[in-house]
Amino acid sequence: MIDTPPISVSEKASTIVYTVGHSNHSLKTFIELLKKAGVNAIADVRSVPYSRYTSQFNRENFSEALKAEGIAYSFLGEELGARPESSACLRNGTADYNLIAATSIFKAGLERVIVGAKKYQIALMCAEKEPLDCHRTILVGHALKRLGVVVRHIHANGYIEECGSAEKRLVKMTKQEMGDLFQSPEIGDDPVERAYTVRGREIAYTETHGAEEPVADVR
Repeated sequence: MIDTPPISVSEKASTIVYTVGHSNHSLKTFIELLKKAGVNAIADVRSVPYSRYTSQFNRENFSEALKAEGIAYSFLGEELGARPESSACLRNGTADYNLIAATSIFKAGLERVIVGAKKYQIALMCAEKEPLDCHRTILVGHALKRLGVVVRHIHANGYIEECGSAEKRLVKMTKQEMGDLFQSPEIGDDPVERAYTVRGREIAYTETHGAEEPVADVR
């Protein structure tokens, strides 16, 4: 189970956080997407805030472009990124999301987001177009949801998907509707929780390849 920092009920009840993938958008299109959703702050959860394919989203230029449009920017890749610096968060060379979520630095990152959401309408940003292909949803969004935060996903066409709808797709994607007799008991009985665990293992960063910028995810 993901361990999380103590947050009061009053803080949880009023907190809404979006997620978004920059994909291969132009800066103009991406900023329009943010404004349409009412987002005025980006929490960049990429472990490495640079791209070989979409250089318009490299940290320095991107943050300046957002600032010019009145959108705040914070880099939280060290706290909430998918590539753990500590080998203690790896299992057989692959990042373990439960181990990452139990770290003090991850918990501190969640608190920063929740505190920031009192003042700003925040979107967690990473690279992937599809929310279910990215740790912003499977790791960070899941942890925020456990805290009672309302998580919504901004799609490339501007559609905003509620967490419940995304979780239904996740359960179907990972074929967890009926469970698996041969699955490890540590995954648990709840199909949604099983789906998060299974998908997390599928997309997790490994020491031989990264999970944050696959070319196929910028369709």
